[in-house]
Amino acid sequence: MRKVATLMGIGLLVLGLAACDGETKDTSAPAGDAAASAAAGQQVNLLDGKLAFTLPTGMSDQSGKLGNQANNMHVYADTTGQRALIVILGDKTADSLETLAQRLEEKQRSRDANLQVVTNKAIEIDGVPLRQLDSIIASGGEKAYSSILIGTLDNQLLTIQVTLPADNQQQAQTEAESIISTLKLKP
Repeated sequence: MRKVATLMGIGLLVLGLAACDGETKDTSAPAGDAAASAAAGQQVNLLDGKLAFTLPTGMSDQSGKLGNQANNMHVYADTTGQRALIVILGDKTADSLETLAQRLEEKQRSRDANLQVVTNKAIEIDGVPLRQLDSIIASGGEKAYSSILIGTLDNQLLTIQVTLPADNQQQAQTEAESIISTLKLKP
């Protein structure tokens, strides 16, 4: 569990850095563009094709800047770092997905007392059970929408975190769901 907390800490660090970069962002794009952006993006395959998703337009592989292949962390972000998708592979744990999600929520709440949990639910993608924790996190005066999926794939603990600016919560939630809807998992 310590490794999961460390890896999630890295994800939250990326979120914090994105919130503190001082860049201005364009939030005027209509919510309907989120689904079109994901559909028009780049296909990414990891784990010899066992994990695939479509990266939204404007996001690219930033793994060499914030992580490396040796630590099983893949980072995809836009140029500002405010829109990011992080994939982390860790050691499988005996804890249930519900327990892991609850601990993750507690960890987030310890960093942000005003954490807003949007959803904490069990989902299934291509027959693979996952836990989805969606929340609004405040860091450095900025709000971010975070959607985290936790599950087991290829006998490893899989964590996928989508982080987006939360100036418009509905738009951020729609964009996160459009990214998640492109996920393909092969157990």
